[in-house]
Amino acid sequence: MQGNCKMNETAQVAEVQGAAGNREVVRPATLHEYIESLLVTVILALFGTTFVVQAFKIPSQSMEPTLLVGDHLLVNKFIFGGRGHWYDRVLPYREIRRGDIIVFKFPYQDHPHYVKRVIGTPGDRIKIVDQLVYVNGKRLNEPYVARDPAAPYDPFGDNFPPRNAQFLQANMQPEWADQILSNVHDGEIVVPPDKYFAMGDNRDHSWDSRFWGFVDRDAVMGRPVVIYWSVLGAREDETDRGLNGWLLNFLDTILHLPSRTRWSRMLHEVH
Repeated sequence: MQGNCKMNETAQVAEVQGAAGNREVVRPATLHEYIESLLVTVILALFGTTFVVQAFKIPSQSMEPTLLVGDHLLVNKFIFGGRGHWYDRVLPYREIRRGDIIVFKFPYQDHPHYVKRVIGTPGDRIKIVDQLVYVNGKRLNEPYVARDPAAPYDPFGDNFPPRNAQFLQANMQPEWADQILSNVHDGEIVVPPDKYFAMGDNRDHSWDSRFWGFVDRDAVMGRPVVIYWSVLGAREDETDRGLNGWLLNFLDTILHLPSRTRWSRMLHEVH
């Protein structure tokens, strides 16, 4: 709209006509006010990354094809926030459901972040028979699962849980190997209260609850909601984890960024 608003050349002082005919001068912001504004912005940003949303990168192939190596996710940390408080009913919290993809702190090895899909919730009875997952006696529909016919044979991929100690596997977390049979009843593993059983979609290439145990409720960080960026890069297990290897991989990615970006996955919703 032309002539609706004017700014003087110095852009430092604006004069407005008050309701009573007074002329009010808007002074430039002081250094103190700039610092105050900056602090408020930082606090809001910290609040958002602490309680609402956080960015994560997929380093392994365990969730392919749902999530690819190099996918960068925004994780909703607020959705599973309810802990039984009175105000939970008025906030958009919900319980963790079977089929949810979750980001959580791994229970061992300095607690790195893992991403898997929830297969069993507290009280569920789970078993795998001939590669098919059954929950509470019913076959679970898993359209997201990928199988690799060329993968090495893994007994836990075909049938689970183990019937006795003779069926335990060498690649199990030692603590889980010691306690898994105490959770097996009538050929099914029973998920305890406040625990979850999680597995990768890339079923033949996923080290998951079959091998290291349940996910604690308090370890769950949130649910991935969108892929905000995806770039083709080397898998974590194919790269030099030292500083030189990380730097070379980073520079290589930057130099080939346009050609390696998976544009079709940008802003792709995660299910």
